[in-house]
This record gives sequence, C-alpha cells and structure tokens, in this order.
Amino acid sequence: MRIKKGDTVEVISGKDKGKRGEILKVIPKKDRVIVEGVNIVHRHVSPTQDMPQGGIIENEAAIHASNVQLVCPRCDEKTRAGVEYLEDGKKVRKCKKCDEDIDK
Repeated sequence: MRIKKGDTVEVISGKDKGKRGEILKVIPKKDRVIVEGVNIVHRHVSPTQDMPQGGIIENEAAIHASNVQLVCPRCDEKTRAGVEYLEDGKKVRKCKKCDEDIDK
C-alpha cells in the first residue's frame, strides 16, 4: 500500500464519493483504511458504568483502500504515488502530477 496514516485522501467511489479526510488507521492485511469523517456507522450501545445513558454512537468504519486516492500536499490534487530511491537508499513517495516529494 502506498498510503500511510496521516495522509489526506479523497474517496473516489461509494456513498461518500468526493469527501476528503485524513487516514486514521491502515489495515494492510485486509487492504482497508479508516478515514476521518467517511463511512459513518451508527452503533446502539446499552447503558454501562462508563456511559450511563447508553445511546447511539457514530464511528468511522473501514473502507477498501482501492476506493481512496492520495491527495498531494503540494498541488492539492488527487494523484497516484510513485516510489523513488534516493542516493542514500531512502525510499520516497512522489506525486505523479507535480513530481514533488509527498513525504517530508
């Protein structure tokens, strides 16, 4: 996967198409990501000591990684990420549109 926790992504398919958000968690084994403010699900919770009223809680659910596309921090457009190796052997992600480094 060429997306990491903390990256800004845009949803390219599904009910939340067009929304942008930051990646909160990456689940590489299942090829899924959790994006802030996207794919909100409601969970009905019984009263407990921590939450005496119970109620309905809203959480972000995971979506497939192929349904999001990375947003370049430099050109602010959704793009694919290429990989380039520097002289010291360090791997850097590059924007395919503006050819700038995505990693700082």
